Amino acid sequence: MHFTLYSRSYCHLCQDMLDALNLLHTPERPFTVEVIDVDADPALVERFDELVPVLFAALDQPELCHYFLDADRVRLALAGQTA
Repeated sequence: MHFTLYSRSYCHLCQDMLDALNLLHTPERPFTVEVIDVDADPALVERFDELVPVLFAALDQPELCHYFLDADRVRLALAGQTA
């Protein structure tokens, strides 16, 4: 499984979400995380700006959560279920 986290460098909530997400990584539930800095792209700033951090399991699906990690939705995504 691959997650995409829209973030910004000076955002403590972003780092908190990444840290909480990484705590869910186990050998039984492996995943990768791509962290994208919204400030590097004006279109991403326009789309996400004050919503960051925003976590997606699939970019063609609704977000899993923003501001704070929804561990239950992440676990459902890792289990292959609809969140």
